Amino acid sequence: MTNGPVLTWTTQQILDHTDACLKIPGAKLAFGGKALTGHKIPECYGAVEPTAVSVPIEAMLDDAHFATATTELFGPFQVLVSWEKDQLPLVIELLNRMQNHLTAGIVSNDVRFLDEVVGNVVTGTLYAGIRARTTGAPQQHWFGPSGDPRAGGIHTAEAIKLCWSGHREVIYDHGPVADDWVGTQS
Repeated sequence: MTNGPVLTWTTQQILDHTDACLKIPGAKLAFGGKALTGHKIPECYGAVEPTAVSVPIEAMLDDAHFATATTELFGPFQVLVSWEKDQLPLVIELLNRMQNHLTAGIVSNDVRFLDEVVGNVVTGTLYAGIRARTTGAPQQHWFGPSGDPRAGGIHTAEAIKLCWSGHREVIYDHGPVADDWVGTQS
């Protein structure tokens, strides 16, 4: 496994955040949760194993637990929240409580389910479909070196308007999918 440093959080901050998530009632460590060893990453950066904490959806109703579980680290850390089909209104409510509404991904091949979620959530960029790849780079953000014609527009007035104007964009990704592809099938 290859894992690089987190530039905005120290190892201790990430471990402390993991512990805070684990204090949410019913939370469990799915994997990781340990500092990396045998590396030369400076202490001012984060160096942890890829980590996931499972949190019950009901715990997310508490404002403090919601804030803890939705803190973004920009590192190898995720919160897993399972839910049942009859809890979809709760899922939508929680998604709409997110602070910045930047992006979301809905992975399903059920068109009615996709329509229900797409029609009821507030996000800037929403990826929906069988794969719903959640990177905005190709469709939403113009990356590349400033001043290089291959950059496609980064730092131009048009790129700034498109990335930061608060518009909503839905990007459907329905396939094709290879016969041997393994992923969410419903």
